[in-house]
Amino acid sequence: MLKTTPAETAGLKVRTSSLIYQTQRGPQFIDITDDVSNLISESGIENGFVVVFSRHTTAAITINENEAGLIADLEALLHRMLPHDHDYEHNIDHPTEDGEVPNGHSHCQHIFLGSSEHIPVVGGRLTFGKWQRLFLVELDRAREREVVVQLLGE
Repeated sequence: MLKTTPAETAGLKVRTSSLIYQTQRGPQFIDITDDVSNLISESGIENGFVVVFSRHTTAAITINENEAGLIADLEALLHRMLPHDHDYEHNIDHPTEDGEVPNGHSHCQHIFLGSSEHIPVVGGRLTFGKWQRLFLVELDRAREREVVVQLLGE
């Protein structure tokens, strides 16, 4: 077990923020890179890392290229792999409330993408490769989504 002493953490800053998005459909890839970069700039953290986390089991966070053809391919792939019109046990056993519709497909799609990404921050910037971008991926339907961004560094 690793034990951290106060001296080892002296000078580190932690900043936590939430970003709110209104999605239009599922699947939908929303590029959130600039919003996360702005939070890093505002934080004053030069070196450390950022965790970007979706607070939802039907909206994911992933890194990929923001090219229109690729995004269309990825959205089509998610639909082909786990189509919304398939018979999912979750759809049968899950009671709907507050206008919720059966969404077994979106929970299943989420398992392949995940809830978060961790990205190193160096010189106050994300250490992305040339084509890398950060996405919130709506897997269900149009709705409001919250993304938590936590920065740790100096």
